[in-house]
Amino acid sequence: MRLHVCAVGRMRPGPERDLFDDYILRADRTGRALGLGPTTIHEVEDKKGGGPAAEAALLERALPSGALRVALDERGRTLSSSKFASSIAEWRDAGRGDLAFVIGGADGIDPVLRNAVDFSLSFGTMVWPHMLVRVMLAEQIYRATTILAGGPYHRA
Repeated sequence: MRLHVCAVGRMRPGPERDLFDDYILRADRTGRALGLGPTTIHEVEDKKGGGPAAEAALLERALPSGALRVALDERGRTLSSSKFASSIAEWRDAGRGDLAFVIGGADGIDPVLRNAVDFSLSFGTMVWPHMLVRVMLAEQIYRATTILAGGPYHRA
């Protein structure tokens, strides 16, 4: 199952980008034997300033056709890392070819797109900067691959 991170905004070089790239590289290495990956980032940018609705239209175009869509949203469900890993495995085992994580911009995900996803995932009720959400998601994807592979990284 191919993984996609579809996000508003462009990550500039710096510590967040370095962490994101490192975790995705690790996840792809570990996930390959599990039928997970590669992970691709799709960055969109609304240069006309149309707000969440315009961002949602750009995200829709970036989403792979037929992908299972997971929105990162503070109103979503919170999952343990183990449950997140088992959810990814269930989606993979159900024959889904693509899993797309959707990360909105500074104002979140437009309600129309948010209501059209298959699952909403929350990293807690606090609001996180969307660039940090990318890093947190990349780490959790890596953690999920190590859990599914039976590796020592996750100590629960």
